[in-house]
Amino acid sequence: MSSGIKNCLLENRRINMEKQLHRISFEDIPVDSDWCFKNARSVEQWTHGYHRYPAKFLPNLVKKLIEEYTKEDDLIADLFAGCGTTLVEAKIHGRKSIGVDINPVAELITKAKINPINPHKLEELYNFIISSFDEFKIEDYADISVHERIDYWFTLENKSKIAFLYRKILGVEDSTMKDFLLVSLSHILKNCSRWLQSSTKPQIDPNKKIADPFVAFRLHTKQMLKKNAEFYLQLSKDGYLRTKCAIKLEDARRTSIKPNSVSAIITSPPYVTSYEYADIHQLTAYWYEYIEDLAKFRKNFIGTFYSLNQELRYNSALVTEIVNNLASKDKRTAKEVANYFKDMNEVGREMKRVLKKDGYACLVIGNTTIKDVKIKSAEVIAEILKSLDFQIVKTIKRSIPNKLIPTIRDKNTGRFSKLESNNSKLVYPEEYILIAKKV
Repeated sequence: MSSGIKNCLLENRRINMEKQLHRISFEDIPVDSDWCFKNARSVEQWTHGYHRYPAKFLPNLVKKLIEEYTKEDDLIADLFAGCGTTLVEAKIHGRKSIGVDINPVAELITKAKINPINPHKLEELYNFIISSFDEFKIEDYADISVHERIDYWFTLENKSKIAFLYRKILGVEDSTMKDFLLVSLSHILKNCSRWLQSSTKPQIDPNKKIADPFVAFRLHTKQMLKKNAEFYLQLSKDGYLRTKCAIKLEDARRTSIKPNSVSAIITSPPYVTSYEYADIHQLTAYWYEYIEDLAKFRKNFIGTFYSLNQELRYNSALVTEIVNNLASKDKRTAKEVANYFKDMNEVGREMKRVLKKDGYACLVIGNTTIKDVKIKSAEVIAEILKSLDFQIVKTIKRSIPNKLIPTIRDKNTGRFSKLESNNSKLVYPEEYILIAKKV
């Protein structure tokens, strides 16, 4: 046998072995207890607790990734910035950072969280706003027009008090302090509405004890004041108060981040068909006039059925298998999932564009099950990264004890349900951390 043929056979054998190894399920990877943070709370430190947010990034996880895969003077990016956890942790570690998110509510929350304010000045403003409550007269706001959905969710009295608060906050000249107060008001909207408190899905609770906006605003802002002071003082002590940190209202598939400028991406992409972030944040979006039509707003989001493309092409046996299995049960859901992976391929290309050579992409991804079909998102995204010439350095499996996600899905309908349902099953008991290097 000639050396050329022998080498060719060896190369084919190597490729086949790689394909087999690639198809090994991530489910076989053991859980790494060092990455589980079982006793950690996501909102205890710094500004992380400013605003509720679904599927919130665990700060301890981000902290560990920053410490293991970045160094001083690195620029960190988060292409799905959400409520800004990566950016807050980057700042406390003295790393420059930039985040993008397509949701204006997420942008607002992040701006407030990454921009600490002089505690004394903020306390003065808070006292001024609170003292103005005596001026409130319901008749001055009873006829105010916001949006029909606001009338659906709020009683007349609470709607009037929120309108009063919103007008007072808009009168604040300093944009950073204004954002701080707007985030506090945004956070209490759900408490002060008829929205079922324990649900991430929009539904009315007819028996809910609805909070008074003035009381709720006072209490939550007081908590935010304390956390702002801690963040401000720590950054001042470490010399990181002016460390560059920015959030942009942009699409993760097409950002304005400079090519080859980022040392590490630390992000958590949205779950497949799991969250309608537009729906979840609709109270704020309507009050703050970010949107007029929720359906149109939804179309911009990755992983929603509103972002369907007319033509889908994917060169992946794994995606083909997942989509075909879903198509036999629900063609629309199959197309949603195929569309999601197409969008994530575009995100992968964008990550490659902005990362420096040898830069790291650290992605936290959860697999799920829809209509009894396993959606192996982590495996597919690892495939996408490999196809873009990333090297998968490490795959970590962790349990997710405290992540705010609905973990029960009806296996027939695919909708989230209660545990006592006969068709219910756990869908996010664990998640994966992919560490990839641009080579």
